[in-house]
Amino acid sequence: MREEERPVFGEGTHGISRRELLRRASAAVAVGAMGRLSLGETAMADQAAAAKGGGAFPGKFRWGCATAAYQVEGNDTNTDLWMMEYLQGSMFKDHSGDACNHYHLYPQDIAMLADLGFNTYRFSLEWARIEPEDGFFSNAELDHYRHMLEVCREHGLTTMLTYSHFSLPRWFAMKGGWENSQAADLFARFCEKATRHMGDLVDYASTLNEPDIPQLLNWFNLPGVPAGMSVAQMMQAGLANVRKQVNAPEFSSFFMGDPQRNREGLLAAHAKGRDAMKSVRPAMPVGFNLAMSDDQAAPEDSHLEEKRADVYGPWLEAARHCDYLGVQTYSRSLVGKKDLPPPKGAELTQTGMEFYPECVEHVVRYAAKEARVPIIVTENGIATEDDSRRVEYYRRAVAGVKRAIDDGVDVRGYVAWSLMDNFEWMSGYTPKFGLVAVDLKTQRRTIKPSGAMLGNIARRNAL
Repeated sequence: MREEERPVFGEGTHGISRRELLRRASAAVAVGAMGRLSLGETAMADQAAAAKGGGAFPGKFRWGCATAAYQVEGNDTNTDLWMMEYLQGSMFKDHSGDACNHYHLYPQDIAMLADLGFNTYRFSLEWARIEPEDGFFSNAELDHYRHMLEVCREHGLTTMLTYSHFSLPRWFAMKGGWENSQAADLFARFCEKATRHMGDLVDYASTLNEPDIPQLLNWFNLPGVPAGMSVAQMMQAGLANVRKQVNAPEFSSFFMGDPQRNREGLLAAHAKGRDAMKSVRPAMPVGFNLAMSDDQAAPEDSHLEEKRADVYGPWLEAARHCDYLGVQTYSRSLVGKKDLPPPKGAELTQTGMEFYPECVEHVVRYAAKEARVPIIVTENGIATEDDSRRVEYYRRAVAGVKRAIDDGVDVRGYVAWSLMDNFEWMSGYTPKFGLVAVDLKTQRRTIKPSGAMLGNIARRNAL
């Protein structure tokens, strides 16, 4: 085992301190052993970027990593997704199981994030833990998430808390999920309860994660989807099977519900959830996180503006009434009648997306212009086993953010997806997005060179 591969926690550390492990991981990046760029090339690239834009980001710029409760906690057994994982013909490749056991290991994971050099942690509440049955709120679980926020405070971290990140309480999904006419009120009740319990420790609150996904699925072009069928249609076909197996004709989930009814419910839930949060803590910044591709017009028969109006339009309008907008982007889309496949010969990630780190610069420029509120990049990253490609992706991505800031775009922070390799929904544990590797059998964490590299940028707040 090379020194840079030694785990941060668990067996095998042999008494080496966490900071020493970080130093060694950083050294692995410096020698360029894994990268396609040589040491001289990477150094020259960094120096050129610094010379062009001054190198330094604005003071109080937020540098962070993100996780989502269902993807890292493990054993979120009261959710709709846990139930669906175990149904016959499940669309999930793997069972989430213990995941990264972040539910119990969060103190060391948060310490690791801070030691890497980041100043911000974005994570989510698991609504199904806090309200496992309709109207019953667990004080123990509310205390759990409050303590997570307290640990962030102990490490000097800014907190970004997402109230709903895809997974839903099973009872809520059985009632129709976001399609239920009472969904917005039920969500607002949860937002009020959670904010009253822990809102004083939240620096940025997000009502919903990527609420435009139901519409975006109508445009996606992903491998494995039958010809002539959109991803949204494939999901809805799966919903009929779920309803039959659980004997719940009203059952609906975030991924599988009717796109139009889901959007109506989510827009109402965001508005009422935001108002509920503000009723408890008026000064708390509240927004939401929008999924956005770097949409570019196809050479022929492009429906770019139609896509933007359909997917982003209502949400960009809603963002104008928020304190900030979180944008989440991973690649570009060439838009014809629908999104086209990546260009022939393009480098692809594990999720079939084009390797295109310039997407983040283009998206923040567009989002800031349309929403007219401060922007935070709340997710950006790449699924790959080759960490040298992750290093290059992040170098180019943050350089693009810097160019946008230099041109006057109001970007307040950059949050990488993800802190750790984790459970990537239907794709299971195959895609590797993490700055930190996780051995699912031993729960050992191993910092990747990309984690040390991006953490060093965060620490010095400069390219």
